[in-house]
Amino acid sequence: MKKHSMICAGIDTGKRKLDVAIDGSAERLTVANTEAGHRKLSAWLRQHGVKRVGIEASGGYEQAVVAQLRCDGFVVKVFQPAQVRGYAQFHHRRAKNDKMDAALIAECTAALKTIHQPPDPRLAALPAQQTLIDQIVDQIARCKNYRESCQGAQRQFWDDEINRFRGLFRHHLKQLVAAIRCHRDLAQRLDLIASIDGIGLRTAVAILVRMPEIGSLSRERVAALAGLAPYDDDSGDRNGPRHIGGGRERLRNIIYAAALAASFQWNAELIALYRRLTATGKVHKVALVACARKLLVYANAVVARGTPWVSQAAA
Repeated sequence: MKKHSMICAGIDTGKRKLDVAIDGSAERLTVANTEAGHRKLSAWLRQHGVKRVGIEASGGYEQAVVAQLRCDGFVVKVFQPAQVRGYAQFHHRRAKNDKMDAALIAECTAALKTIHQPPDPRLAALPAQQTLIDQIVDQIARCKNYRESCQGAQRQFWDDEINRFRGLFRHHLKQLVAAIRCHRDLAQRLDLIASIDGIGLRTAVAILVRMPEIGSLSRERVAALAGLAPYDDDSGDRNGPRHIGGGRERLRNIIYAAALAASFQWNAELIALYRRLTATGKVHKVALVACARKLLVYANAVVARGTPWVSQAAA
């Protein structure tokens, strides 16, 4: 007897091939991870009445097939590897190969009660550009570290490298901003986020690209997605310290960096929050995490309202 009325499939993604399974069925398919393979996969899924497809994130190798399946009208859920591993552990699944993984992902997909809306397709290509910018910033930081112990010609070499990477940073950020401003509503969202004291253009772009749901979520949900929500760690009579974890690491890192400057110089509300928390005994990092969370909540609020940031201190 079928457990679910909706027919679900799971895809295990490899660099060169895709292994596919249908939940509750012995049907299996292996296709090349190419445009031709994606078309064959789409036709096979439609032939078997599949409506919902689950796929595990795999270093970007899944992106093309996800885009194709969504374009063809399938509901696609992209799982993080930890989600699939957790499901397997819960059900005591120890054996592993590509076909078994596809069947496991199909079962995970069928077990889902809710599926969130897919990200805005206009933003689909932008995370890769944002990642490139983040990597350039990382290279600038490394070059600065190398320069510290150098003198003379070696120091000049690292100065030249830093200037080269800074030029690349400006070029790629300009390109990314231009791609966003091609769409009036996205440009408005970007300007709303950038209106907040302490959020510069680079941070505003990262928030919009890394969290396309911004403005449509509760403050609790937006903090959780960024990995900035504090989670309880209590058991019995023990009251453990709260911890953040999970979420979108690249987004969390850039918001934390913005909060570090905003909490000491640029945002009056965050300056007051930081001082209040540290005055009550909170350590520096805990107070900064709270400021980073508040900064993201501000961004969510201005996009939801559709009006620019107004500092309460100024008001």
